[in-house]
Amino acid sequence: MKKDNFIKGAVVATVCLILTKILGAIYVIPFYAIIGSRGSVLYGAAYNIYAIFLNISTLGLPLAISKLVSEYQTLDYQYLKEKSYKLAGRIMICTAIVTTLILLIIAPILANNIIKINITNSVAIPIGAMGYAAGEAIAGQLMIDGITLVMRVSASAIIIVTLISMIRGYLQGMHYITASSISQVIEQFVRVIVIILGSYICVYVLKTKLSIAVAVAVFGATVGALVTYLYLLVKKKSVPKIKNYEIKEEEKKVSLKDIGKKIITYTVPFIILELMGSSFQLVDMFTVVRTLTAYGFSTTDASNIMNIVTTLGIKLNLIVMSVANGIVVSLLPSLTSDYVKGDLEAVRNKINRTLQIVIYTSIPMAIGLSLLAEPTWTVFYGESFYGPRVFKVSIFVAVFASVFANVAVMLQSLSRYKKMYLALIAGFLFNAGMNIPFMILFNKIGLPMYYGNLVATMIGYVFSISICLHELKHVFKVNYKQTIIYFIYTVLASLVMTAVLLVVKNYIPITNLSRLQSLLVALLYAIIGGSIYLAITYKLGMFEKILGFKLKRKK
Repeated sequence: MKKDNFIKGAVVATVCLILTKILGAIYVIPFYAIIGSRGSVLYGAAYNIYAIFLNISTLGLPLAISKLVSEYQTLDYQYLKEKSYKLAGRIMICTAIVTTLILLIIAPILANNIIKINITNSVAIPIGAMGYAAGEAIAGQLMIDGITLVMRVSASAIIIVTLISMIRGYLQGMHYITASSISQVIEQFVRVIVIILGSYICVYVLKTKLSIAVAVAVFGATVGALVTYLYLLVKKKSVPKIKNYEIKEEEKKVSLKDIGKKIITYTVPFIILELMGSSFQLVDMFTVVRTLTAYGFSTTDASNIMNIVTTLGIKLNLIVMSVANGIVVSLLPSLTSDYVKGDLEAVRNKINRTLQIVIYTSIPMAIGLSLLAEPTWTVFYGESFYGPRVFKVSIFVAVFASVFANVAVMLQSLSRYKKMYLALIAGFLFNAGMNIPFMILFNKIGLPMYYGNLVATMIGYVFSISICLHELKHVFKVNYKQTIIYFIYTVLASLVMTAVLLVVKNYIPITNLSRLQSLLVALLYAIIGGSIYLAITYKLGMFEKILGFKLKRKK
């Protein structure tokens, strides 16, 4: 295998992540058609909890391994590189086993808190409504039982996914981004096949309970992880190894205890970053339903809105975030290597280049998807009253999340942990504290109250991003002047794109369309909007300077 440089690694990782996210978004069309809205709630609630427990099980070690391996490889400390990888691996396996057992045990408690149905409330309901109240209570208990089952099945993937995360971290640290990225496509492809075929067979052939069908679908993560693990084992063996390397004197002075401390030092920031990222969704899961039902929404409508915010909308948001996540994979080992070598000019250039790429790609994508919220939602999930209404605002969360993901990794790569902690805590506390007040405020001023929690989330990200950017400027003397100019150009180009699409909208409507019509219209608008945006930014010189692709100009 050949090593990848920063740009090539970022491009390969981004393309693979986009393919992965597209697969992750497309499969929902047949999957949710099979399991329906109730099944999607079961799947979404359980899968979000699984994701949180998976983050806990890996303890942020994959990215920590990537950073540690990159650092030791740069210093040519081959002995410490291999020794630290093995120690981190043992830690990950132990935490994965413990986390799996915990999830199996507390699944019913978590399910009960996600779908909170207070059966005793039926006492205060008039006799004529007793049948409805009892029905709501029974439906709630069935949902709790179903989520519990699906959570326990999802736990089967944790240990295997932890193993493949280990190998990916090692390959990324060695700058073999391609193999690591391709493995994600393989994992997602196998997972999607199992989800669709498994749920179809359960519902239409075996005619099992809906919870069984969803559980089989969730098991797709385990099958996909197994296939990917075998692929990565083969790739890792093909990495050139330095045999009979000489252990340097500096390496001999580093004990196992010292390595352990370093692993913890590198791991803790990633743990907090991952948990805080998941916690933004967790806050919504535990506040949206209760707040909406307190203001007159039915349990069903409130649960569907929560599912849109935390699961269905997030899947579409991830398409926008794929670019940012792809850059992170390549940025972490590359920035760490530059920092270890003391090349601060390269560090500053990569910080600005990363911000420019994220801004250049995420803003127009988010605006376009917001404008096309109804046909986009129809294509992936079918007709929905709340879906497009929530999604047209929630898609902008992806822009802030994309920027934050990269600036946080920058601070981690450069060992500025305290400010990163402050940024995370500030953003999370604002989101957690203002989620319900913003929902109530939006309700009072006549706006949909489910926009309140989305705005609170975005403002929370703004706090976090601001702290990170200030630290990078203060410590590493990063000058954001060119990035700010490109940001202004991006916004202006996006506004022109939007204006043209609004004119087109008068001739080609985007509402009340079938799924096929929605797909064709969305593609047409994407081609028109994308062409306008690229043409404007090409004329401004942004396309070549930011993305690094030189196009031949006609003389």
